[in-house]
Amino acid sequence: MATDMFIFMQFLRSVLLPLPGVTEGMHFEYPAFYVNKKIFTNVKPAQELLAVYTIEREKWMALDPYTFFITPHYLNYKYMVVRLETVSPDDLKTLLITAYLARATKKLIKEYEAIMAA
Repeated sequence: MATDMFIFMQFLRSVLLPLPGVTEGMHFEYPAFYVNKKIFTNVKPAQELLAVYTIEREKWMALDPYTFFITPHYLNYKYMVVRLETVSPDDLKTLLITAYLARATKKLIKEYEAIMAA
């Protein structure tokens, strides 16, 4: 994944903002994306890291512990940290869509499925 933050943010916006109900905002001082008023990912630009909601973090961390990891802050939360310089765009897109689906309402998921079926 390109580490230029402008390019990275454009990638995030192109993947996430077309999804039903997704909004972009701030989480403390960091850019973040929400669905149903629930945060599902936020960016730490200075460190080139992304925190993403996931219930499968052990699976991802086992695949590549350098790219996918947790910090003590996230130990008791369903989030994982992703190193932007080493994550593949396909893996990142999969993580983002999965995080969205885990936080979206049933109505929004149906809208998403209708878009994907079209």
